[in-house]
Amino acid sequence: MTGSRRAVVIGGGIGGLTAAAALHRRGWQVTVLERARSLEPVGAAISLAPNSLRALDVIGLGDEIRDLAAWAGDGGLRTPGGRWLSRSSAAAVAERFGGPLVMLHRATLVASLASRLPPGAVRTDSAAVLADPGDAGRPARVRTGGGELEADLVVGADGIRSAVRHALFPGHPGPVYAGFTTWRVLTRLPGVAFASHETWGRGRIWGTHPLKDGRVYAYAAALAPAGERADDEKAELLRRFGDWHEPVPAVLAAARPEDVQRHDVHHITDPLPAFHRGRVALVGDAAHAMPPTLGQGGNQAIEDAVVLAHHGAGLAAYTAARLPRTTAIARQAVQVARINLMSSRAGTAVRDTALAALSKVRPALFLRSFEGIADWRPPAGEDVCSERTPADNR
Repeated sequence: MTGSRRAVVIGGGIGGLTAAAALHRRGWQVTVLERARSLEPVGAAISLAPNSLRALDVIGLGDEIRDLAAWAGDGGLRTPGGRWLSRSSAAAVAERFGGPLVMLHRATLVASLASRLPPGAVRTDSAAVLADPGDAGRPARVRTGGGELEADLVVGADGIRSAVRHALFPGHPGPVYAGFTTWRVLTRLPGVAFASHETWGRGRIWGTHPLKDGRVYAYAAALAPAGERADDEKAELLRRFGDWHEPVPAVLAAARPEDVQRHDVHHITDPLPAFHRGRVALVGDAAHAMPPTLGQGGNQAIEDAVVLAHHGAGLAAYTAARLPRTTAIARQAVQVARINLMSSRAGTAVRDTALAALSKVRPALFLRSFEGIADWRPPAGEDVCSERTPADNR
């Protein structure tokens, strides 16, 4: 076991907190710097697939999250009129990938991750700037309002507009608009029974899923110009989705205007040359922002975190393990977006007919998109004594 080392994590989202918890578990002294005044996350719910749950097992959190979350997967894919194109089951997901697909509120996950850190490890209202990425001969330096911190490792978990990424790779073009916008809704539907579903229309999708605490999480996406906003986003959802099958109208009727959150989708189309430089590593959206169409953004951030902790100071090995995988998944998410947000009438008719026909032949068609993703397992071996040194970060 090596001596105590210092890690500074810039960003207190899911990826940053998972990285901090994983590093702390391995004996690192960890400080998390979050510029917001609290860890309360933006967004409503998150789906966690078997791959990220196995990653959370590494830090002793997997079973807790499985208990707090609702199993997802009972439902399937529908048309706006309500016709089922394909069906799936939670049991089939668990059997095929060795564990369940679950859904829970992001705040629940964030709180559980933060609870794995020692008191004082998380500093909110703490903007941070990477002053020096360091190298084999000197520590990295992070500048905050209270002065500078030196670290053996800095984790850039500062999201899609990552300042850490820009400092490491100033010539990289960064994220671009994906061509569509999203809405998220969290509400209650007492007395309304429904099966989880994702519904594909022409240039629009909608999903509805129950949470374990009795609330309902719904999300929507639509092709739209970048930056477009409505004065009343609930009214905008009614205009776009109000005539779709139940429970879509029921969700919209129950939601208050303040329950509706809207965000444009941006993603990184040109992969970074590496996920590290010097003593600094990138995780999550800072490294590989992707469209949400596979539900893998947060899952991949969690994977990043435990793999980073596994390699510790061996950041070249971290890049080698993560860059090819996340690049492939991001490209697959783009391809899925092109299919489920198809806008031509003829194209959507062909798409829906093909999906329905294939689902009759292969009932588990829905699960094929998760092959090679949900069956991922964390790296074997948890002995930090095998970590590489900063000199290996080439």
